[in-house]
Amino acid sequence: MTSGSLIGIAAILIVFAGPLSLALAGRSPASGASPASARIKPWELTLMSVLMYAVAFNLTFFIQELFLVLPKAFTPGLRPTLFHNNHSWEGANPLASLFQGSGALATLLSGGLCAMLLGRGVGRSAAQRLFLFWMAYSGVFMALPQIVIGALSDQSDIGMAMAYFGLGTTSKTLAAQAALALIPLAAARLGRLLLDQCGGPALAASATERQRFVFGSATLPALLALPLIVLFRIPREWIEVLLVPVVVSVVGVVWIQAGAWRSSGKAVGKRAVVGSLAAPLVAVLSLLLVFQLLLRPGIRFY
Repeated sequence: MTSGSLIGIAAILIVFAGPLSLALAGRSPASGASPASARIKPWELTLMSVLMYAVAFNLTFFIQELFLVLPKAFTPGLRPTLFHNNHSWEGANPLASLFQGSGALATLLSGGLCAMLLGRGVGRSAAQRLFLFWMAYSGVFMALPQIVIGALSDQSDIGMAMAYFGLGTTSKTLAAQAALALIPLAAARLGRLLLDQCGGPALAASATERQRFVFGSATLPALLALPLIVLFRIPREWIEVLLVPVVVSVVGVVWIQAGAWRSSGKAVGKRAVVGSLAAPLVAVLSLLLVFQLLLRPGIRFY
């Protein structure tokens, strides 16, 4: 069996079979579900989460591209340019391949920092906490799939970095398997943070409440935000416009939703009050203008 086949099977198990099995396990009586206590969550929270995810995803993508450009800007012989949905460079230097891995590293560190801040209770409003949650989510799940893709394609960003280090097939396969194994672990941690920092008292006693809350605050917003995210990425080939947001939005959310019934909801009563949607909406529109008017023509770093 080839390394590509092994990685493909592992990816199917992680993205599809694993979350499905976990979700089905939560339907058993032992899950502690309490349908009588379930209530539909306010639509305001869902809309706010949509807006915060659109901001967080695109900020994280900007961080990725910025840190792909910055190392090249200080490298002799390289002349990089930053765009709203990509970056490019002119010239040649062996270090260019190495620096193709700096973007994923930056998003992973950004995600970890935001997760730490959210865990410490930073943010008083629902908008601030959802922003930190989605920044943590986007940072982690924008990075981990790139390791898998890098193991399969030498032309991808991480693939170029792997080639610079001279990694062989076995090393690439192990790296991909490790990244896939981290996906459910990271999702479980982020799911607990979401329930802990944004949930309400009813979540402690009812698995059904937790599942409904996660669906309304994370799963549904991740899907509804896709058209908004696309506006930041056009014009470009549609596979490039859609593929990254869909992968990032699905690969982690399915695990968070599937495991919502297991979370204990220990920090009951920390649910933040949902305020006005005006500020999040202004943030989305302002960032969109920056992307389309300032970044789209390209900013040269030389």
